[in-house]
This record gives sequence, C-alpha cells and structure tokens, in this order.
Amino acid sequence: MTADLRLEPRWIDGFAHVFGLCAVQRGDVCAVLSESASRRDLVQLAELGLARLGARVFHVVLPQQPVTTPVPVRSTGASDAIGGLDAVVAALARCSFVADCTVEGLMHAPELPAILAGGARVLYVSHEHPEILERCLPQPGDDAPVRDAMRRLKSARRMTVTSAAGTELEIGLDGARVGGVWGFTSKPGTLGHWPGGLVLAFPAAGRVRGTLVLDRGDVNLTFKRYLADPVRLVIDDDHVVDVVGDSPDAQMMRGHYAAWAEHEGHRGAYAVSHVGWGLNRRARWDAMLFYDKADFNGTELRAFGGNFLYSTGANEVAGRHTLGHFDLPLRGCTVALDGEVVVDAGRLV
Repeated sequence: MTADLRLEPRWIDGFAHVFGLCAVQRGDVCAVLSESASRRDLVQLAELGLARLGARVFHVVLPQQPVTTPVPVRSTGASDAIGGLDAVVAALARCSFVADCTVEGLMHAPELPAILAGGARVLYVSHEHPEILERCLPQPGDDAPVRDAMRRLKSARRMTVTSAAGTELEIGLDGARVGGVWGFTSKPGTLGHWPGGLVLAFPAAGRVRGTLVLDRGDVNLTFKRYLADPVRLVIDDDHVVDVVGDSPDAQMMRGHYAAWAEHEGHRGAYAVSHVGWGLNRRARWDAMLFYDKADFNGTELRAFGGNFLYSTGANEVAGRHTLGHFDLPLRGCTVALDGEVVVDAGRLV
C-alpha cells in the first residue's frame, strides 16, 4: 500500500474532466472498483470526481488474491481481484460507468466481457502517482488520431518493423484483432484506460517472425527498467526462441521466461501478445526516471508518440493464455503497413 497523499483540488478537477469525457451524467449509477492493494488516493479521487458530476457512487473493494506464481506478476492488464465472483460481475455490469482502480486493471481480466455485455463503460485508471495522470490528461479530440490509426491497421495485411539497432520483424495482420485507446470511453459496453494514446493489433497464430533488438535506453516495463545493454530476441512462429546477450538485462529476461514456462508447463509466455505504436505526444519516454517504482505503472511509456510496442504473453485471438507478460516499448523503429510508413525511425508520420 502506498503512502497517502494530500488530494490536490486540481486532481479532483482532472478526474471529473476525464469522467465527463466518458459521458458520466448526473444521476448515473457508477462503481469504483478497487482491491486492498489499490492506491487510496486514486480510489478517493475517483469517488470525488464522480460526485462532482452528480453521479450516484458506490464502492466495490476486494481483498488481494494470494500469490500463487513463482515470480512477481506485473504489467499484465489482467487483474485477478474479482476472482470469478458472479455477484461482483453482476453489480458492475448493471452500472453506467465503472472506475477501475485495481492494481493491474481489467483490460484482459476474464470477467471483463460479462461486465461490458451489461452495457457498462469501464475506464482503467492506471495505478500510479496522480501527477502522471495529470500530465497525461486526455482532451476532446484525442480519439481522432487513434481512430485513424485503427482504420489503417484494420485495412492492412502486413506490418514490418525495422531499426538501426537491427530489428527486422514481419507481422501478418490477416485475422488480427485491432484496438485503440485514447484515455476515455463514452460508448456503452467499452473499455478505455488513462493515460491513453496507442493502437494495437493482436495477431492470429503463426503470423510473427524475425528479430527484435532492444537497444540501450529501450524499456522493459515488466521490470520497470531502461536497458543498459542491447538484447536481441529471435522470434519464430510467434515465439521468442532465443534471448541473445550476456548482460544482466538478457539474463533476467531469460530467467523470467523460463520461470513461467516451468510453472505453466507450456511456452505461452514466450509468444506474441500484441504489437502497435504510441500516438500520445504529451507522454514522455524519460518519465520513469522521476518516480519510485511504487508510484509508476508505465502506461505513459506504452503510449509515448512514435514508440513501437511489442508485448509477449496472453493472446486470445491466437488461443494462448498465460500470466507471464512483457511490455517492451522501443525507440527508433520504422513501422510500415503494406509498405506505407506510419512511424519513421521513432517519429510519427
């Protein structure tokens, strides 16, 4: 549990602003979902922001689940806080809006489809210091570049990614599921997260192969660490088949992957989860330098403009399920869709 912070009036203003973009109106029944390990400041700010809009607010607070994995679980976007409790799912599904203040968020949680099917709008408030949310406050119109990128991604058949560091990836997009997040959501039965500003594709099985080179200064968000030395990932048939390098960064990645494979009895953690790029020009690559790990969840670094985001782990489109997850934002990559460049050496086109 993080230390309590004084709730700044501007933070309450910010939460009310974002919830307003989510179409919360006076009299709406809204839930604040949290767990025992959630940041108290975010839970309180969510309540106060909703109350400022005149919503009728209630809390669902769940105990944190026991640890059953061999390594810490971080950056999965798949909170296990609900634990399959039907009563909780039913309560959330009947709301107009859910402020998701769980640690990991409901983005890939097994209960999410049933909650959305009830018509609830869900916004995951990233589990980090409110100052980060304040700097990355979404604005009306932030959805436009993301929607445009989604259209381009949906119409493409092939993504290629290259870099001066040695990345050469080829990704087939036929059968992929495409999504995008801009920091708020106003349509019933949808989910967003704040900060936002990225577009993603979950490739179908057997569509990814090549080499991904994490260069110095690129980010391993699962470890909340900027790389000190390059790490080369060799990818075949969707799976990382070799982690090349003798640096601590490479050694830790090999050990983390191996722990998941041994625990789960399969190599799902090595496989691609999603690929995409960041579109948020207000988000910063260097932001992680300024916060303690407990105050930083890294959603901003997934979204900073021009990064190529490669993630390994669960991918429902490909029929793969695992709790092991790496989010790896890379700088300096060129991303092309059917030969048309959308990110040029780390710069948005």
